[in-house]
Amino acid sequence: MDKKDPIVVFGASGLVGKAIIESVLQKGYKNIIATYHKKHLTFSTNIQSIKLDLLKPNEVEAFFQTYQPDYIFLTAAKVGGIVANDKYRADFIYQNLLIQNNVIYNAYKYGAKKLLFFGSTCIYPKNCPQPIKEEYLLTSELEYTNEPYALAKLAGMNMCESFNLQYGTNFINVTPTNVYGPYDNFDLETSHVLPAIIRKIHLANALQKRDFVAIRRDLRANPIVNLHADMTDVEIVEALKKYGIDDRVVTVWGSGNPMREFIHSEDLADAAIFLMNRVDFRDIARDIHPIRKTHINIGTSKEIAIKDLAMLIKRVVGFDGDFRFDTSKPDGTMRKVTDTSRLKRFGWRHTIELEEGIERVYRWYKEHR
Repeated sequence: MDKKDPIVVFGASGLVGKAIIESVLQKGYKNIIATYHKKHLTFSTNIQSIKLDLLKPNEVEAFFQTYQPDYIFLTAAKVGGIVANDKYRADFIYQNLLIQNNVIYNAYKYGAKKLLFFGSTCIYPKNCPQPIKEEYLLTSELEYTNEPYALAKLAGMNMCESFNLQYGTNFINVTPTNVYGPYDNFDLETSHVLPAIIRKIHLANALQKRDFVAIRRDLRANPIVNLHADMTDVEIVEALKKYGIDDRVVTVWGSGNPMREFIHSEDLADAAIFLMNRVDFRDIARDIHPIRKTHINIGTSKEIAIKDLAMLIKRVVGFDGDFRFDTSKPDGTMRKVTDTSRLKRFGWRHTIELEEGIERVYRWYKEHR
């Protein structure tokens, strides 16, 4: 990418999209377009902020006709944790398929030079050999709770690969592991495990200190269903218990035994820009016969049990309490750590370790509450 080439980040209001925006700005790129759907975005003068509904084909095509982007980061998606994935199954498959089809097809039609499509490691089989290599894709059944989302992402990846093979496009598929960082989703119903535990422990710690000012500030910044800042102290205490939060014990979904891998959003953004600049589809496909499963895992190849993650966050927050692991709730896949050998061969490695990353995120969280 040249510094003045038109670059678009679809889904710029999300965790990954914002990280990419910040990273391309830091690297000196000048012609950046950020699209959002609901939440208005305000950036520096180097960025055009465009409201766009990626579910509507006519809007997407009109965007491509107008802006003619050369380089595309497709981070937009309907995402959520295990609760949201299981509860909103139809929404997850339908909306993600629409987003992908609209953007990928128009990127081909209007001659984009390169597109980076973001998948997820949930595309891999439930009982996949560990660590997970790209070649293990589609070797057995998916994990049930996130199957609709995974199938949508698999379709998007195959679409990119198929357009490359038939039309000579340069669309790259990447499969990040669990991403966390500033601007994460901290909603207790729809968030992923790491931000959910951070918020639960933050609120439990405030309860322990009887700091209802901090609790109300948190609730105003990010409201919770049936729990709002105008409640009395007693009502807040009782409502938080329904979410597994009190001043001595925090409830975590599942047994705490599943192993998970996490990558900081700044590292992911750096990897994405590295791949956009240095790796083409032909570089990936050169040694793969037949040409399939050409995606690239992005992660740290380091894993941690959920119970150990909770203890790490507890230490960072400074909470003097315990955990209850609710085994009536699903664990999901028991182990999921990526093999990042393909990415390392191209010359990229992560730099932010988990404890440092959590410390950064928690500082950010407190500053924005």
